[in-house]
Amino acid sequence: MRYDFITIEGNIGAGKTTLTTALSKIYNARLVLEEFADNPFLPKFYQNPQQYAFPLELFFMAERYKQLQDLLVQKNLFQQLTVSDYLFTKSLLFAKVTLSEDEYKLYQRLFDIVQQQLIQPQLLIYLHAPVKKLQENIKKRSRNYEQQIPDAYLESIQETYLQYIKQLPFPILFVDASNADFITNDRHLTIIVDALNKIYTPGLHPISLEG
Repeated sequence: MRYDFITIEGNIGAGKTTLTTALSKIYNARLVLEEFADNPFLPKFYQNPQQYAFPLELFFMAERYKQLQDLLVQKNLFQQLTVSDYLFTKSLLFAKVTLSEDEYKLYQRLFDIVQQQLIQPQLLIYLHAPVKKLQENIKKRSRNYEQQIPDAYLESIQETYLQYIKQLPFPILFVDASNADFITNDRHLTIIVDALNKIYTPGLHPISLEG
């Protein structure tokens, strides 16, 4: 593995955590998983987005910053690679969708201050799946507060991600995850690993997983 820090990203229900956990085992990598369950505003946000969007996104940004700052500044002689299931910029991307214009401007000012203190990943794996597939995955994991997420919200998040990753200065492994199964299909993991070994240049590197 020629990289020290890899991030997996994608929409809600794309399979980020599953793939991140699997890759950490394959590479004996340090695992960084988002602690979304600790956010007390998350269930409230899905019930009343306008009222709870700002505290939700602010809490997420603070927790992501603390987690990445604590883990990535520590040297680990036995685990050279770190694999994370979120990009810190995710905070800004979701805020762009959920916040009002004035709230977003304030949020962006705070984000710009703290982002400068974090290192960026050297490679991004982006899992892209249609909204129908995302909804299927969301229902399977049975988090009560997620069960009524509108398709329009997922579509907005998807479009925001796609616009953002086009401008990233490092390599992006763009995975068509329409048929992804990282739990029972070892071949899907092999395709990912093989692709990682061949990526050397910035830009989008699209691959598709077998059905």
